[in-house]
Amino acid sequence: MYFNNLHILWFVLIAFVGLVIGKFVSYADEKFVTEKKIFTKSFFKEVIKNYDFNYFIIISVATIYVFLLYKFGINDEFFKNLDLIKYLILTPMLVSAFFVDCKHRIIPNRLNLTIFETGIILTVIYGYNNINVAKDMLFGMIVGAGIFIIITLLGGLIAGKEAMGLGDVKFMGAIGLFFGASNIAQISMLAFFIAAIFSIIILFVRIVILKKKDEYIAFGPFLVISAIACIFLPLDYIWITFLDLCNGLSNFILQPFI
Repeated sequence: MYFNNLHILWFVLIAFVGLVIGKFVSYADEKFVTEKKIFTKSFFKEVIKNYDFNYFIIISVATIYVFLLYKFGINDEFFKNLDLIKYLILTPMLVSAFFVDCKHRIIPNRLNLTIFETGIILTVIYGYNNINVAKDMLFGMIVGAGIFIIITLLGGLIAGKEAMGLGDVKFMGAIGLFFGASNIAQISMLAFFIAAIFSIIILFVRIVILKKKDEYIAFGPFLVISAIACIFLPLDYIWITFLDLCNGLSNFILQPFI
């Protein structure tokens, strides 16, 4: 049986690899937060024999891996497989950022540094084949970090407090290396739109229903969702959908006054 010109065994294999890597990510997340060493003498014993893992992480990585293989396929030439390789490497780090930020409201520096270092290595490899692509990746880092630095500075001037955590700034600069300038701008736009919708719902549940005063909402998960959407959906499709949603929302709000 074949899917996208690939035998089904390839998908079984990539799913298994995803499960293994997802298990490692689940193990490494707590190490990131507590700033403990990941690779210790007891590393294999802890990973293999410890069953206290986040299975949502494990399943998420494996699922995304299968969809990545279906989208990009496998080519005979190495450089034609770079996009697949790039996102297979990035996916576990995106999933890690999502769950750590949801739980601890922080994107650890070690995780951001790992994303950045990996992105630099991939930029050099891409540059060997196409220097223009490498330039766009470097510019993506500048654009990604720049957008959020500006938001942070404006938030400090207007509200007197950080509008965006520095972890988010570093995270966007790091993944900008993977997505390039145009895509990282798209990710930022989409993340703000998704965050605006979900924040209203989350704040309503917290304040009105649960009677909690905690108004802080981690922004990292929205960035991750937007980044994954950018991998699988065409740029034009996201822009058109975004404009249609904005148009529909504006009509809904203005309808009583028309």
